[in-house]
Amino acid sequence: MKSGFIAITGRPNAGKSTLLNHMIGEKVAIVSNKPQTTRTKILGVHTGDDFQVVFIDTPGIHKPHNKLGRRMEKYIYSATQDIDAMIYVVDCNIKADELALEKESLKGLKTAEIPVILAVNKIDTLPKLHLLPILDKLKDLYNFADIVPISAQKGENIPALFDRIKDLLAEGPKFFPDDTITDQPERQIVAEYIREKALRLLNREVPHGIAVEIERMKQRENGTYEILAAIYCEKQSHKGIIIGKGGEKLKQIGSLARGDIERFLNSKVYLELWVKVKEDWRNKENFISDIGFD
Repeated sequence: MKSGFIAITGRPNAGKSTLLNHMIGEKVAIVSNKPQTTRTKILGVHTGDDFQVVFIDTPGIHKPHNKLGRRMEKYIYSATQDIDAMIYVVDCNIKADELALEKESLKGLKTAEIPVILAVNKIDTLPKLHLLPILDKLKDLYNFADIVPISAQKGENIPALFDRIKDLLAEGPKFFPDDTITDQPERQIVAEYIREKALRLLNREVPHGIAVEIERMKQRENGTYEILAAIYCEKQSHKGIIIGKGGEKLKQIGSLARGDIERFLNSKVYLELWVKVKEDWRNKENFISDIGFD
């Protein structure tokens, strides 16, 4: 039996959560095209006949601007401690002036003690002839154990990446039962599904200022789940944007989230959403902890 812990890191929007979901075969991390979608460490487990890989997805490496950002930064660096290897994800559409940022991020992670695989993601969006020069530039960023071009969205070359990961595992026990795919509580996953739909549907200035808290979640005798969730925003003006004209935007968020939640819980769901204003909540330590960022 071989096993190990593998951190998935990189800068925002590189495709880390999409890669985690593909590795696990289930949606345990939400995804969107907006930076800092992932706010906490997310653990995903893949168990095979003779191996178990525990993946740790992390928030995108960025310069924090508030207390929530600083807590996210702690998640990143704590996730890179006591691991067996790291996957560093880079968007293949990287611009020349962004290479220095990637190099600085790798330097700050203190990865010298462990093998680091560079996963060059989104290769489905780039002509093959343009990929080789980019790979040539990226290889100079760090002493990588390997460089694997992939498309996490399309699944292209993921088996090759997985084989390379298994090569790095050492003999060891299973850390989780065979049927475990994540350590996240159901309430946390449900809250993240709701936040994902809000991220996709709301204007650019609103999403980073929202959080979702599950206030009530219980299963009725007939198997249906009753869920009451609060969407917090930082400004009164944002509340109106989230609700939308005649409540249409909030209904759309709820409708899309309900589909994911029902698939996850394998049951019918009655979902009720409320929007609340909590000014400057991203700088309130107690509130950040209360809604699950611990």
